[in-house]
Formats: sequence, C-alpha cells, structure tokens
Amino acid sequence: MKILLAEDQAMVRGALSALLTLAKDELGEVDITEAEDGNQAMAMLKEQHFDLLLSDIEMPGHSGVELAQWLAAYQAEAATMQPKTKIIILTTFGRVGYIKRALSCGVEGFLLKDAPSESLVNAIKQVMAGKKIIDPELAISAIGDIDPLNDKERKALRLASAGLSTSDIAAQLFIAEGTVRNYLSEAISKLNATNRIDAARIAKQKGWL
Repeated sequence: MKILLAEDQAMVRGALSALLTLAKDELGEVDITEAEDGNQAMAMLKEQHFDLLLSDIEMPGHSGVELAQWLAAYQAEAATMQPKTKIIILTTFGRVGYIKRALSCGVEGFLLKDAPSESLVNAIKQVMAGKKIIDPELAISAIGDIDPLNDKERKALRLASAGLSTSDIAAQLFIAEGTVRNYLSEAISKLNATNRIDAARIAKQKGWL
C-alpha cells in the first residue's frame, strides 16, 4: 500500500511513519512517502498515485481539508483508470467546521490525534475496504453548524490571519486589492466581527478557516 503522509511537525510525522511501518501484520507492506506541508503533498500527488493520503489538517501552504478538496477535483478531471486515492484527516481539534468541510469533499476518515494507535490502524483498514470512519459524536455535531464563508472569503481571511497586507493578499490570489477588501468585509460582516483579525479568530475557533 502506498501512503502519502502529510504532517508539518517532524516529530509527529516520524512517529506516525514508524507506527504504520510496525503495523505490517495488520496493514501488510506499506510504502510511506512523507510531505512536510500541504504544498509539498500537492506536488507529490501530481507526480504519482497513492492509495491513501493521511494528512494533518493545519499545515503551511494548504490545510488538510484544502488538500482534500483539490484532490477530489484533480482526480475527477484526470479521469484515469487508477483507483481513487482514499483520504484520512488527522487533527488535534474536533472542530465542527473542519468535520463538515471534510465530509463535503469526500474524505473517508476523520480522526483525532489523541486516539489510540490501534484506532488509526483499524481506520486505515476500514477506509481501504470502502468504508467511512468518522467519530459518530463529531459527525452529529457537524450537522447543525453552517459555515457562512465561501471559498474566496476563506482564502482571503486565512492570508489576512497570517499577517499579510491587502496588497500581498491580492498578489497571492491574483485579484484586485478592492476585491480583497470586499471579501474581507463580507467575512467580517458574516461573522459579526469587529475587524479582519477578529473574524479570523472566530473562523479558526469554529474550524471554518
């Protein structure tokens, strides 16, 4: 089984890689490729096929959910005969917004990092067998909380939360500065925030960013 492990914390990435390697009695032989952030993971997914993407949710470049959204669209456009890459998201946070966005883009598994190691191994086995593995309580809690942000507002707000200026955000998103201000203004209004920093704080707490 070819696994792409995307995790920006080297110690955690190493521990997960060792765990999966030692679980060969359960998983069979695994070929693990490591990516240190979302950008590197995306580049690797373009270069070769993986059976499973095991990804952290909060990473530089692209978050785990953004990576899953891109991969779903990429595989749909590629229309190859290769089987679909399965996706399991790992996170420290059980935030409702994360779960709902993950479910909406076809993620097969959503696990908290503090789950027992055998839970991860079992989740991989179940997902590779065609099942979805998401904590029932987290899945239920995701139903009633609606993310008001659209993708454009989310991208602008995420860059703003990283300290980028309006002009820098415009350059990264290839849009006009006025458009950036409009996106941020809409996000602030939707979240009933006082400014872009407050809006980013609220969105992060909800798991919408």
